[in-house]
Amino acid sequence: MAEKRDYYEVLGLEKGASEEDIKKAFRKMALKYHPDRNPGDKEAEEKFKEVNEAYGVLSDPEMKKKYDMFGHAGVDPNAQAGQGGYGGFGGGFGGFGGGAVDLGDIFGDFFGGGFGGGSGTGSRAVKGRSIQHSVRITFEEAAFGVTKSFKVRKEVECKKCGGSGAAPGTQKKTCSKCGGTGQVTTVRNSFLGQIQQTSPCPACNGTGSIIETPCPDCHGTGRVLKNQTIEVRIPAGVDTGSVIRLRGQGEPGMYGGPAGDVIVYIDVAPHKLFERDGNDLHLDIPISFTQAALGDEITVPTLSEKVAYQVPAGTQPDTTFRLRGKGIKDVNTGRPGDLYVHVQIEVPTKLNQQQKDLVKEVGDKIGPECYKKKAGWAQKLKDFFS
Repeated sequence: MAEKRDYYEVLGLEKGASEEDIKKAFRKMALKYHPDRNPGDKEAEEKFKEVNEAYGVLSDPEMKKKYDMFGHAGVDPNAQAGQGGYGGFGGGFGGFGGGAVDLGDIFGDFFGGGFGGGSGTGSRAVKGRSIQHSVRITFEEAAFGVTKSFKVRKEVECKKCGGSGAAPGTQKKTCSKCGGTGQVTTVRNSFLGQIQQTSPCPACNGTGSIIETPCPDCHGTGRVLKNQTIEVRIPAGVDTGSVIRLRGQGEPGMYGGPAGDVIVYIDVAPHKLFERDGNDLHLDIPISFTQAALGDEITVPTLSEKVAYQVPAGTQPDTTFRLRGKGIKDVNTGRPGDLYVHVQIEVPTKLNQQQKDLVKEVGDKIGPECYKKKAGWAQKLKDFFS
């Protein structure tokens, strides 16, 4: 299996980048590798997934802090449990009740009793695994908000045993080795004298109890894999790269720990007409030379309605008009952005002879005083060659 790249490297950032820098970098990379811009490109698809994963960690202050301290091992439960863990300390930290072990557990192994208290046993409360899921929505759904449902496969409490892990009609028994404390204490001699060390009980894996007759459905784990439907309310104003955290809807915790979260990454499809820049929208509208010269009322589409706009006479190429409040509402404040209409003057092509004669006749009757830029350019050429 290929080694994961550094998340900062994936987003093209230096370690310690600010929240705003991370957000900007993600949007840039997400647009670069977006499936819509790279149809059929498997490499771009993998890059897009890699960028999403990196942003999912670095955009979360708690996960970012762990990643900055311990790298991938700090944010990947699989890297912390049963796979060599942090290396060098007895071959890893697997077998501690099947869950991830944090630094409090590690220091507790060496200095006894653990840090920050606990549940009264050798296993501290462990938060359940969080689940990441990407939801694709339309441009309009991003602008106005929408409720979406999706399915995830996750561990849930076993209904047959109520999460105890013991077969119905049976109960867990107190571990005889540790007396239900989940910890055993050993004393060893050293050149400093006797050293007392407290560690999780190997007989019960630190749980304080033994399951003699495991539940046939969950095999003693107290949980089973199920497909579940998750519903998320996506607020108006989100964009590609927005993240919604559904707290407590992930997998259940262990030893009394809280459930994990469902982290939803928003992916917004592009629009056929509009380009988005923050909360502002941009739209190109072609008009004829006649409309630009004489002025005309044109129809401007917005996301919710049609708007009549009067193009003034003498409108020049690349002129931009702003329609206030016709953009997208800010996801935090609800304040709408603006719509910028970029006028593109189209020059007619494929004229027949009659049309050419008419255009020439009109052109001959329009004096140089009507062309300020042209007159100015003529003067600049005259000065240049004089």
